[in-house]
Amino acid sequence: MRLYMENYTFENLERDLDNGYQIFFTYVRNRYLLYKTSENSYTQELLSDHPKNPQPRMQIVTHKRIFEMFPFMEEIEYKVGI
Repeated sequence: MRLYMENYTFENLERDLDNGYQIFFTYVRNRYLLYKTSENSYTQELLSDHPKNPQPRMQIVTHKRIFEMFPFMEEIEYKVGI
């Protein structure tokens, strides 16, 4: 389901991750998948990349990092389960 950013807050994102949703988003021209792996630990997987902006394929990020990225996330979508 595609979300409309004007109504979607960081609190909504936190709740969705806590409830087991997988979040797809675009950040700095790259498409990512984000999901919660444990308390304050999230896995961020690179789904597609821009050749002029190489990024790690998979990394563990913290709640603080997600909070910092949130204002710059675009095209947020979510999905339940893999």
